[in-house]
Amino acid sequence: MRSSRAYKVILAGLIPILLVAVAFTQNSMNQDRMAMGITRGEPLGKSAPPVLAFTTVALGGFRGLIANLLWVRAVELQEQDKFFEKVQLADWITKLQPHFTSVWVFQAWDMAYNISVKFDSPVDRWQWVQRGFELLRDEALRFNPNETLIYNQLAWIFQHKLGQDLDDAHMHYKTEWARQMDELLDGTNYVALIDPQTDDERERERRMRQKYKLDPSHMLEVDQTYGPLEWRLPESHAIYWATLGLKKAKRKDLITLRRTLYQPMQLAFRRGRLIEIDTPEGTGYQFGPNLDIVDKVNQAYEDMAAEDEEFRDHIKTAHRNFLKDAVYLLYVHNRTGEAQQWFDYMLAEYPNVLLDDARKEGSPSVPIQGMSLDDYAVARVSEVAGETSSERTQAVIEGILVSAFYSLATGQENRGTGMTLLAERVWLNFQSKTRQQSVRIGLPPMAQMKEEALRQFENTYAPALVARLRTRLGLPAATNSPPATVVTPGAAQ
Repeated sequence: MRSSRAYKVILAGLIPILLVAVAFTQNSMNQDRMAMGITRGEPLGKSAPPVLAFTTVALGGFRGLIANLLWVRAVELQEQDKFFEKVQLADWITKLQPHFTSVWVFQAWDMAYNISVKFDSPVDRWQWVQRGFELLRDEALRFNPNETLIYNQLAWIFQHKLGQDLDDAHMHYKTEWARQMDELLDGTNYVALIDPQTDDERERERRMRQKYKLDPSHMLEVDQTYGPLEWRLPESHAIYWATLGLKKAKRKDLITLRRTLYQPMQLAFRRGRLIEIDTPEGTGYQFGPNLDIVDKVNQAYEDMAAEDEEFRDHIKTAHRNFLKDAVYLLYVHNRTGEAQQWFDYMLAEYPNVLLDDARKEGSPSVPIQGMSLDDYAVARVSEVAGETSSERTQAVIEGILVSAFYSLATGQENRGTGMTLLAERVWLNFQSKTRQQSVRIGLPPMAQMKEEALRQFENTYAPALVARLRTRLGLPAATNSPPATVVTPGAAQ
């Protein structure tokens, strides 16, 4: 009896000794596991939320079983459209499995794509989309700062969900994000936040880092490499997160982030200029091409093609299509010298490049080699007129209008009137083709597009030429006020 009691006393005394021994060896074991690559991430540190630290220690090996049960319940709740309860479960799941990248990515995707579209109101949809990328940006990267998949998914949501026009509420997403960035950056002046000097700048720099997790120094680096970018647009932030991920990625993960980079780069070129318009609800936004980054986008394609041998052909195909757009948009925006330069470059790089001849239904593709720049531009009008891409069509129409204004200002009235009529025909053709989808991909009114083209013209050409155009159009002298209604001679209004 006594020996049994003594045995129990000895065992009880060994417990604290063994716990102390475990505490000393645990850190060494964690380091060895990380070195051998047999763990999903860093062990939780002191900065971990108390509830996460508790579940990690208290549940031990049962965490996986409990997480599986929560996954099953989450699927049931989604089928029952009980989204708010499902989000609570998602929060628990990520706390139980903080280092499983796929858990974060799935939950963010589910909110931004699957749950958001269950709501009709753009305001409600935006709340879910925003929660999706905040989950990755604010929480997932906190526990997984070197996980390429998280950076890739974060960049993709900005590029695809916010940047593209596949969601009926995409304009609301773009507008809300532009307003947030406008307030944060005081327009686009993020450079002042690198070394803030005033109380206002210091407060905005604090919000930038703490709320939006943005580093103004990295923004400057991105701008110098790929810009100038419009930081109020989502594709600029897609580029930001993709390039940040590239800094942290292992060699095997580089391919994924490179692809995530050149896609928003092309989007930033095609519609990376923000146009502010006055609406009854306040400031609204439209978008136009950012022709000032053609050389940067081209360089990005060249660099990625050189570094990515496995997918070089795919990158080259995207590069070729970018050049076809760049030449044409430069031409219709009356930047013919640059258009000729890139036209020659395109033919040198891709001597067998083809153009789909959309002037006649069923016509075969034709080689560009042997065409003049003018012939190519005329053929591209037909090609673009057959598409249903609102951003590309809008860029083309505005470019044609800018060229029309230049012709009118320089006394080429017939050419100016003809180009205006051409722009209107392209506009009418697009609107008739997309009548059933006008909310999602409809063009702005023609009068509004003429006003924007006039604004572009006035920001590009000398005051004397601007004055001649305004006189020709019967408009008062240029002021800082919004442009008057543009009435083009000989064209329908």
